[in-house]
Parts: sequence; structure tokens; C-alpha cells
Amino acid sequence: MEAENQPVYYSFPVFPDTSEALSEPPGLLASGGSVTPTWLQAAYSHGIFPWNDPDDTRLWWSPVPRAVITPATFHVPRSVAKECRRSSLRITTNMAFREVMLGCAGPRLHESGTWIDNDILQNYPRLAESGRALSVECWNTRGELAGGFYGLLIGHALFGESMFSRESGASKVAFATAAPVLFRLGVRMIDCQMKTGHLARFGVCELDRREFEALLRESVAQPPVPPLPGVLK
Repeated sequence: MEAENQPVYYSFPVFPDTSEALSEPPGLLASGGSVTPTWLQAAYSHGIFPWNDPDDTRLWWSPVPRAVITPATFHVPRSVAKECRRSSLRITTNMAFREVMLGCAGPRLHESGTWIDNDILQNYPRLAESGRALSVECWNTRGELAGGFYGLLIGHALFGESMFSRESGASKVAFATAAPVLFRLGVRMIDCQMKTGHLARFGVCELDRREFEALLRESVAQPPVPPLPGVLK
């Protein structure tokens, strides 16, 4: 369903000012357009991201408050740190980007459907190939993908997109292992979009639009962070 009174874009990445985002539904900014790398780079650089049912018109969002994790707020809960020490999961980066996306698109308990459509599955890996996206994978002792997460990397900002677990705790172990490495390499913010109980344990803080966009501008203006090691654990 197309958003009422929202402009429609098709061939070039021009968005309304984020201050025009609706209060209901919260954060809806625009409809139409595409998810090519050019569009995605333009959108995320301004704190805008796509989310809609696969059969609906493409929708773009910029909600407030915005949930982020920074080097100053990040911490690993004691229970998760203990789980990481005991876990036999092997943690890698950028070794199975599309497979992680497919895992995130798979069915989940208490949820139906997915927003990860074929266009997203086609275009986000293109960003990974050019170093503008990141996947973190968890592998069990049988060499099977047990969980992980993916997101976009622009400058010193990571825009977290989705995570999944096929084995208990896999996505938590992946995030707890990768986030400290990202912060050591210079990442200034991990954009979580909306606060969830799962990520709140890692030190999510909520910023108003002015605070978020100031941090965003500083972060995306930086040169790319160095590549992460292929094996983290």
C-alpha cells in the first residue's frame, strides 16, 4: 500500500528532509524508489532505511528516537560473556554474506513473513563486494551456519540490519564478538534503528533526531574502517 501524501521516487536517490518523517506511522518518510547500491548509500548516509512487506510499495523510514550503540555505551552482559567463553562456535566475517541474509529472511517464532525481498537479496551483497557491507557468521562444529548478522558500513558507522540464530545464543555470540573489534577499528556508532530487548542488553541508547544526525554526519564523513579479520574466534 502506498503511503498517503508521500512523494514517490523511481530513478534517482532524492529524499525529503528527515524532519518531514511522519509521527504516524512513526518515521515514515517516503515511498517508491529502488534498493540499488546508489539508493542505499544515499539513504543510509542520511539515516534513512527501507522496510516494507515484499508485495507492497517500497517504503523509507527515519524514526525517532533512534537506537544506537556507541563505544561509550557498549558492554557485554556477564551472561553473554560467559556464553562466549564456553561456546564452540567459530566466528567469521564476510565469508557467507548472502547465506546470512537468507538466514535472516527465514521464518521466526512468533513472526510471519519477511521484509527481505528479492531486490534486497540481490543488491545488498553488491555492497558487500565493494566493502560497504558486513556479515558476521557463526559456524558450529559440523561446519554449518548457526547464526549471524549483517549490516552496511559507511565511514565509521555500522547500520545493523538483521540477525538470526539457528542454535541458541548464536546471534548474541556473533555480536558480542564482533562489536568490540568494530569499535577498536574506529566505528563510532552502530545504528540499531529501534530499541529491542535483545540489543538493549549491549548498551543501546536512544537519541533524538538532532543528536542522532550529528553523530551520523560525523561518522559517515570518515574514511572506511580497515577490513575486519576473516576469523574472529
